[in-house]
Amino acid sequence: MTERLFIALPLPESVRMLVAGLAVPARDLRWTPPEQLHLTLRFLGDTPAEKIDPLVPRLADIHVEPFLLSLEGAGAFPPKSAPRILWLGLGSGHPRLHQLRQRADDALLAAGLDVDLRNFHPHLTVARCADTPAAASAAAQWLKSHHDFAGPSFRIESLELRASELRPAGALHRTLASFPLAK
Repeated sequence: MTERLFIALPLPESVRMLVAGLAVPARDLRWTPPEQLHLTLRFLGDTPAEKIDPLVPRLADIHVEPFLLSLEGAGAFPPKSAPRILWLGLGSGHPRLHQLRQRADDALLAAGLDVDLRNFHPHLTVARCADTPAAASAAAQWLKSHHDFAGPSFRIESLELRASELRPAGALHRTLASFPLAK
């Protein structure tokens, strides 16, 4: 048995509500529900159950000082063709965010899991776009309106191991374990 897993940084409710308020009714755009907004630190994908138990204590051993992040700018993936994802960026990020990512990678490797070596582009996925002209048009309008978005700073105090179940209406996330950053 496997679980589709990722390591996430939860967001304060005030930030999730602010981001949810940026959604506009648009055909063929599926907005991320506020309760599912998070920053993905590392996507693990389908993970065998026997690899999860060794991972949990290693994630619990990760400690960095809590830190501040802020939302800054908006964009789309892929950047040069019809968008599939709309996102809000995290400015230049905080050095502790990258330190936390490295420690999470170390925990994954110690638990016998592979680490994807692609560049880390911290962002919040705010919407998914269908492959239609209506979605492309709505996404372009949203990006034009929010390209210079700047939100308030917020504090990152924990990380979570989450499972993601794919459903026709979109993924459903559930928290398997939560770990405070500070001892």
